[in-house]
Amino acid sequence: MPSTFVDAEIASQPDVWRRAAALATTAADSLPRPGERVAVVGCGTSWFIAMSYAVLREQAGQGLTDAFAGSEFPPGRDYDRVVAISRSGTTTEVIDLLAALRTPATLVTAVVDSPAAQVATAVVGLPFAEEESVVQTRFATTALTLLRAGLALTDPALLDVDALVADGVAALDVDLGDLLSAEQCTFLGRGWTVGLAHEAALKTREAAQFWAEAYPAMDYRHGPIAIAEPGRLVWSFGVAPAGLDDDVAATGARSVQHDLDPQAALVVAQRFAVAMATRRGLDPDRPRSLTRSVILA
Repeated sequence: MPSTFVDAEIASQPDVWRRAAALATTAADSLPRPGERVAVVGCGTSWFIAMSYAVLREQAGQGLTDAFAGSEFPPGRDYDRVVAISRSGTTTEVIDLLAALRTPATLVTAVVDSPAAQVATAVVGLPFAEEESVVQTRFATTALTLLRAGLALTDPALLDVDALVADGVAALDVDLGDLLSAEQCTFLGRGWTVGLAHEAALKTREAAQFWAEAYPAMDYRHGPIAIAEPGRLVWSFGVAPAGLDDDVAATGARSVQHDLDPQAALVVAQRFAVAMATRRGLDPDRPRSLTRSVILA
């Protein structure tokens, strides 16, 4: 049985993904349309989800899409729509940005009456993905499911919801085995999974106070591989670039990857972070120095 809020929230993801995918049709008018120039913004986890969506949308040929941290939105840049992702809708940087925009802005949030919702042009609510844990898991992946499903409204081949849900269920049963004996982990991704790699590393640092890094997989050999050694993990989202596993093996480090939709593979990394926290005697629901939302005076 789940022993923490975050355990239960991780386990609920396949079910809430299906709800989010179904919501995309009714929310279609508030989501980016093919051909629009779009900026996607968020802070922390939400920024990494924005990064993943931006790449997916451009790869789908649906229009220029940039991702920014909420504090780094470029003034004067011309967009047709801004999408802001905020679980609580109380993040100061997001509220300030939405209040200053003249561009139509859609907020994806778990809290539809939040301060950010009051200054957004449109709101897509995911209250069924709200969380009690400080550490984000299901809201982030549910927001990504909604956005992926929005892309699939134009091209259904872009998302097989049943396959994604099945992989999510499978991810809950992946044996973490001796991964938990690792002393350090580097997460890697390519294309849209670079954002997922950054999110996996963040989860591990947040929940377990365990050092983890993230890089684009092709860039890993341009320096970061120098820290690879026995007892360390090099964890790829999706298939690793040709030859990389051999290069990692030569260092004595261990390559890790899972034959799942990369979004579902993130669930394995979430579970790794929580299990590592438990192993280290920490409470993953209440990580050190963090709150559910950053609200600046």
